[in-house]
Amino acid sequence: MFKRLYENRDIIEIKVWRVEKSSDKPHGFKYSLVFIRDGKRVIGYDNAERKRDHRHYRGKEYQYSFQGIDTLIDDFFNDVRRFKNEG
Repeated sequence: MFKRLYENRDIIEIKVWRVEKSSDKPHGFKYSLVFIRDGKRVIGYDNAERKRDHRHYRGKEYQYSFQGIDTLIDDFFNDVRRFKNEG
């Protein structure tokens, strides 16, 4: 688990667990990565029970193609950078 609180009160939290492979977690990982601003999730990557891999960006949900933990973390931080650049 990783959690960081920034001076402007933004929060990044990353949680990854190894789990038994299943139909909704065929890769054997459960994860939750969130970027919170002003107390609201603006970016999130997760595979909540029975929802499979997906991402949240500015209030919308999108399918996500899991390619491994390193790629997951890179994709998440790329979205965080994009969000910050969009203002």
